[in-house]
Amino acid sequence: MPLNLPLFCTSVLVFASLGADAAVCPDWLPERASNEITALQKQIDLWDDNYHRQGRSLVADELYDQSRARLNDWRQCFDASATANPLSTARGTLAHPVAHTGLNKLHDTQAVENWLRGRKDVWAQPKVDGVAVTLIYRQGLLTQAISRGDGTQGQDWTSSVRQMPAIPQQLAQPLDLLVQGELYWRLTDHVQSRAGSLNARATVAGLMARKRLSAEQAAGVGLFVWEWPEGPAHLPDRITKLHELGFADIAVFNQVIGAFSDAERWREHWYRSPLPFASDGIVLRQGKRPSADRWQAKPPDWSVAWKYPFAQALAEVRKVNFKIGRTGRITPVLELSPVMLDDRQIQRVSVSSLQRWQAMDIRPGDQVAISLAGLTIPRLDSVVLRSSERLEIRVPQAQDFHSLSCWLPSPDCEQQFLARLTWLSGKQGLALPHVGPGTWEKLLATGRLNSLLDWLTLDVQELANIDGFGERSAARLMDSFHTARQRPFARWLKALGLPPTGQAQLGGSWQALAQRDIQQWQAEPGIGPGRAAQLSAFFRDPQVLALSATLGEAGIEGFRQPPTPADPGTQ
Repeated sequence: MPLNLPLFCTSVLVFASLGADAAVCPDWLPERASNEITALQKQIDLWDDNYHRQGRSLVADELYDQSRARLNDWRQCFDASATANPLSTARGTLAHPVAHTGLNKLHDTQAVENWLRGRKDVWAQPKVDGVAVTLIYRQGLLTQAISRGDGTQGQDWTSSVRQMPAIPQQLAQPLDLLVQGELYWRLTDHVQSRAGSLNARATVAGLMARKRLSAEQAAGVGLFVWEWPEGPAHLPDRITKLHELGFADIAVFNQVIGAFSDAERWREHWYRSPLPFASDGIVLRQGKRPSADRWQAKPPDWSVAWKYPFAQALAEVRKVNFKIGRTGRITPVLELSPVMLDDRQIQRVSVSSLQRWQAMDIRPGDQVAISLAGLTIPRLDSVVLRSSERLEIRVPQAQDFHSLSCWLPSPDCEQQFLARLTWLSGKQGLALPHVGPGTWEKLLATGRLNSLLDWLTLDVQELANIDGFGERSAARLMDSFHTARQRPFARWLKALGLPPTGQAQLGGSWQALAQRDIQQWQAEPGIGPGRAAQLSAFFRDPQVLALSATLGEAGIEGFRQPPTPADPGTQ
């Protein structure tokens, strides 16, 4: 298969699905454009040099592809000079008798349909994720193995290849022969859609950079022959003859394509079926091709790669927001330029914690790697490239937000305050029907909520006069608010944010609970020292005490103050 290494790729990359705004040029002044282009070019040069000279893969293949495509886009946007040759450090000392051609890469169905239109004798095979090699036989004996290099000259891999049991050292017939193929890391029942590439290509690349291989390492490398440049004119004849000569049977991995639906079916099949190797797409090729002496070290028109869906997408950070939850936990959330992952458009991703964001130091303009956790939830994997401009960001201070902060809707507290209300009305709290985050946002915007329980005093006419609430919705909301008054004491405690109490006996009186000290709480089953301190602090917090008093005045069960005994002298 001609080339399945993006780091070796000199092809024109076609990325119609890199992102919803892939064609939109950044709004940069010339100086910044020059700085960003230079920074990305240096990063790609570093990846190239490590891969070609040291056999080290510093970045996932698809992130490399997307980074190079983004660099090309930026250069076109700002009329910058052409990119450097990614194979500049890969050139070796041994000339290839037949050039390695490379592949153009397609990522969307329309591009594939366009390529297939009018073509006949088309075949599909998995795009094996390994390292490309030329094998040369003289009189049936293996005499030379050459790395792909820059497509015209490569490194001498003969010594290492002679140690690999998967590569025939002597053919069944004494022929002079040249084949091109892929050295891959052997895997057992590998399903690409589920397991990804497992860094298999980098494993082989690293082994080929070594001077010596152990027997176990050599046995772990397989060979997939994807081309016999000077073989029979028809592909089935080439496959049959190669099998007769002693190469592994690859007939099952070469399937005829009569229409686009066939290509789509085989791509889906190989993506989701057990294979002995990692793969990153399929190769579509015409059975007949020009004579080998006409091949050049550039992508031909008789063969292309149709890549699998990205497991990781390169996304640009537009903005960093900080979400503050009910307990004061601060979660940074990145707003992204839209990218596609597994047919889903991703526009935001959580950084998980303030500490992680601080360690990664992500700012607008940075390029980050995104994947899907469990095939559904966007996940931030890493920072791929930092913007040359490090914009200042207003970051909330962790010490200002905690489980007892923001009971009132001050400007800095609005997020946590709304989170408290959402919890209060949600299934964890009072389970109020027809009341959600949007309800509280509308009421807060009108100034009707100056504390957590102001909604208890609203009437239906007041609600009906608020934009977004008609008479019917106001009446329905008022009914929900009335049901809150009937909720039991234990539900109200949870709604207010009472810390977890384990198996503790809570009884039915706020006053009794508020009188417990830390030792009394710790004596309850399932409550340790830390939780006991939290509970004691909760019942002594001034804002919480004010809320309990409000609930008592509203006649809520468990919060009403007991009647004061009459003075005997007044009787």
